[in-house]
Amino acid sequence: MGKPFRYQAGSDAAALSVRPTPPSESATWRDFVALTKPGILRSNLIATFAGFWLASYWSPDIFKLILTMVGTVLVMAGACVFNNYYDREMDMKMARTQNRALPLGKLSPKTVLWYGAILGAAGLAVLFLFSGVLAGLFGIVGLIVYAGIYTMWLKRTSTWSTSVGAISGAMPPVIGYVAASGQINLGTWMIFAVLFLWQPPHFWALAIRRVEEYREAGFPVLPVVKGIKRTKLQMIPYIALLLPIPAIMYVYGYTGMWFLVIGTALSAVWLFMALKGFRKQDDETWSKKVFIFSINYLTISLIVMLLNTPHM
Repeated sequence: MGKPFRYQAGSDAAALSVRPTPPSESATWRDFVALTKPGILRSNLIATFAGFWLASYWSPDIFKLILTMVGTVLVMAGACVFNNYYDREMDMKMARTQNRALPLGKLSPKTVLWYGAILGAAGLAVLFLFSGVLAGLFGIVGLIVYAGIYTMWLKRTSTWSTSVGAISGAMPPVIGYVAASGQINLGTWMIFAVLFLWQPPHFWALAIRRVEEYREAGFPVLPVVKGIKRTKLQMIPYIALLLPIPAIMYVYGYTGMWFLVIGTALSAVWLFMALKGFRKQDDETWSKKVFIFSINYLTISLIVMLLNTPHM
């Protein structure tokens, strides 16, 4: 995926050393909520529910489901807060992140670090106590990969960050699945595969649109390091590997005919759109369409998967 990329301070050293002017207003509860990245948490909640429902065959333990969703969202919230803590100086350089609480100086780094640690610990406690050891262990995997391997290491050094970071993004449905089933089986790997394979092409479409912004901030995303054409090429195998998943889940009885047809069709359309990118001159327009479709792809796939889960 490319040689390790190191951010060179160079002419940007002054920008990194700048500290924001103390704001006139203090932090509010909205700033604490924003640190957890609510958009990511919403998708995590949906994915956790999908994994739990898939393993429950329309007969979920509602109490356990709710606690599993609470535990998962707290763990991922803690990871997101730590991500904000560690990226605070880099966030000052990107237009879409400059107004976050830390770059503005509305919260101290120490406060944010403790906030993330408390959220993560509380989430793991809920998972181990109410969702099972497997759910708790996968919660630890998600936290370590996102807050440690992705945020502290690969995000600043290598294009591998996107693919490795996708492991943590695929943990919520896995946590939900093992909490409901109490075991690791083919269904676990299938729900993991859907979320894992979806994330890199989804993110790379966004990265192509904002390639100059990422370049200026010093993040070694694939379009910055290897170029847009290489990024388009690398999207193809991830999308192509999504194609057989509906068939596998149908054959082994995890989902029905509707998901087989609709899930396969959605993957085929996404693959066709990605391949068309090699003939497009307007990369920004193309990447925007692919990015929007990827969101709809996941939403529709999960809904159909849930509705088409067989009854016990």
